[in-house]
Amino acid sequence: MPASLCGTWDMISNVNFDGYMSALGISVYLRKIALRLKLRKVIEQQGDQYIIKTLSTFRNYAISFKTGQVFEEFTKGLDNRHIKSTVTWQGNKLTCEQVGEKKNRGWAHWVEGDKLHLELHCDGEVCKQVFKKNVNE
Repeated sequence: MPASLCGTWDMISNVNFDGYMSALGISVYLRKIALRLKLRKVIEQQGDQYIIKTLSTFRNYAISFKTGQVFEEFTKGLDNRHIKSTVTWQGNKLTCEQVGEKKNRGWAHWVEGDKLHLELHCDGEVCKQVFKKNVNE
């Protein structure tokens, strides 16, 4: 059984976020703003339903899904695309494949020790983010 991803997590590192956003076609202006943000992840599980919220002072984004089921996702406020997403467990990683206009798009979350890792990929670009559990949890 994989480690629980649930909790509130604060970003401590963010590698190649600009390259990833560029691959998504996000404007230089929005990329400059996004690169300054310290993101917070809130991950909840209610039965077989997951809710992942990405929070910042600029914009928030949330998705809700059941693993193994295809769902329609609108990446409002990110790159504003309609995609079909499927989230599954692959070993200890919660992975998402996103099918749409951009090739080889998706992400993976996993826990190692006291850190939450997130790898975002799109069209050959990979962004690696690391989060530490919020001490006020």
